[in-house]
Amino acid sequence: MLLALIWVILGMVWGLQMAATHDHTLAPAHAHLNLVGWVTFAIFAFYYHLVPAAASGLLPKLHLALAVSGVVLMIPGIAMVLTRKGETLAQIGSLLTLFSMMLFALVVWRSAAKSTPGGAI
Repeated sequence: MLLALIWVILGMVWGLQMAATHDHTLAPAHAHLNLVGWVTFAIFAFYYHLVPAAASGLLPKLHLALAVSGVVLMIPGIAMVLTRKGETLAQIGSLLTLFSMMLFALVVWRSAAKSTPGGAI
């Protein structure tokens, strides 16, 4: 949840800066920071809080590392795309974000399988 709060504070400050300068060129990057950073990380935090057993082991740690790496690379990468400075960083960050979500899906699936009788989901 701390990471979600960091992302949303950064997103809000960035939004205020865009409003103050009347330059909304990077609004798509700002929107992705708020959606992928704030909303998605808050959902991760709520899930891991509600299902504490899901937070143990290597998979959740790898999920977090990929998710953070994805945001850290994707957001500046989108800004670079918008300013015509290349797409590679956005592509790498987007792939890491996708892989982190796939890993989160695996974490949720495994937790659900463990918590239901007979392992059925």
